[in-house]
Amino acid sequence: MNFGPLRRLYHWTLGWAQRPAGTWALFVIAFAESSCFPIPPDVLLIALGIGAPRRAWWFATVCTVGSVLGGMAGYGIGLGLEGFGRTILGWFSDAATFDKVKAQFAENTFVAVALAGFTPIPYKVFTIAAGIFRVDFPTFVAASVVSRGARFFLEALLMRFFGEKARDVLEKRFEWITIGGAVVLVGGFLAVKYLF
Repeated sequence: MNFGPLRRLYHWTLGWAQRPAGTWALFVIAFAESSCFPIPPDVLLIALGIGAPRRAWWFATVCTVGSVLGGMAGYGIGLGLEGFGRTILGWFSDAATFDKVKAQFAENTFVAVALAGFTPIPYKVFTIAAGIFRVDFPTFVAASVVSRGARFFLEALLMRFFGEKARDVLEKRFEWITIGGAVVLVGGFLAVKYLF
């Protein structure tokens, strides 16, 4: 399989960290990634955070707002342009994955969106599918804000306090870190459910 084009796209994304418009690029990439762009905004967020650690919180805010607004746009695509939405989903997942997403929405919309927003699970699959399946919009937005914010501010926290060392850890162990965080997130939801 030829990963050349994807690798070039990755380096193009990373290159924005060296440009004055890097923050705007972060917003646009975070927005686009929530519905169709294949490279996650974390790549640029981490690069910007390392370059200017004192602005890490601002970068995380920009990334969160862009991602949530992009998720809302993905929801709109699924809601108003279902055929186009299914075409986009076909680029990133197969029919079996789509059926699993539908089942997860039926079980618990908030948890399904939150897990997709925080972990390496493709968030864009859930944003468009949420529109197609007409899930509750306020629940969708709330889960997106919580999960995307948690993910990006965790990265900003690491950039702010650990800089280059944090980048090495994130790049080598990003999936394990996000899966661990997801376990904590789900544990919290279950605790709330059973305690209250």
